[in-house]
Formats: sequence, structure tokens, C-alpha cells
Amino acid sequence: MQTLIFGAGNLLCSDEGFGVHFIQYLEKHYVFQDDVELYDGGTLGIMVTHMLEAADHVYLVDVIDAPGEPGDIYRYEKADFMLGRLPVKMSPHQIGIQEVLTLSDLRERCPEKVSLLGVIPHSYEAGVELSPLLAAKLPGLAELVLGELAAAGHLILPQESRA
Repeated sequence: MQTLIFGAGNLLCSDEGFGVHFIQYLEKHYVFQDDVELYDGGTLGIMVTHMLEAADHVYLVDVIDAPGEPGDIYRYEKADFMLGRLPVKMSPHQIGIQEVLTLSDLRERCPEKVSLLGVIPHSYEAGVELSPLLAAKLPGLAELVLGELAAAGHLILPQESRA
């Protein structure tokens, strides 16, 4: 099974870049085998449909506009996308992941499993660093995703184990 971890966001708007910072965090701390691909999707939106369609399981990591407090993390699965159970707008840069997945579904190329891990941002101020609140969420979210990957049979090693 090919798994894609897709981080979305704009690195120039602090917390809006959470998904990209998540990919960078994983690259800095872990080594993945060829069956897991890390991808910095930035603000490309529909331009990366081919990446989603090539995977069996996709983890999307992004900020979301949802009720709750900054730093709250929500999880949505493929059925939530297809049945329209997501917040109307997930993030300012986003063309609409629901539209991208619907397009893939119409083309019969939608990944078997899609999980969105979305966090409510604290700040959209100009800046290349995450707010301390969201930066503190990176390790816990990484452990959650890595635990699921390990349970699915993927081998992940700490970065210092790289030979």
C-alpha cells in the first residue's frame, strides 16, 4: 500500500503553514521507507490531484476553519468529504479538497482511504514560524500518524538511526 502524507499551507502566514511545517517536522525527525511519501503541497490545491490519486491512503494535514479553540485538532475521513460534513472552508488557500476528491471519484481514481487532520490556527499574521501553540502540536500529531502507520505495517525509524 502506498501512503501519502500531504501537508498543505502557506509558510508566509504563520499557522496557515501548519501542514508544511508538519512535513518538515517528519523529515527532520524520521526516516520512511519507499511505501510512505511525504509531500509539501504548499498552496497548490487542484494542481496536486495526481499525487492524491496515486496513493491508497492519504493523510492530509492542514488548518481548518471550524468551531473550537486554537490548537484543537479534528479528524475527518473520506466519507466526511464525500457527504459534505466538513467545514465550508478549510483554509484560506484552499480550492476545496472536497472538489478535488469528487473529481478523483468521478474519474474512479479516488484513494481508498483519506484522512484529514485539521488544526484550528492561532494566527494568520505574516511570518514564517508557527505560533508556539501550534508548534507544540507537531510532536503529538506526529506520534498519532506514526502509530497508525506502524499498525498498518510501515517501518519508520528515528532520523538518527539512518545509516
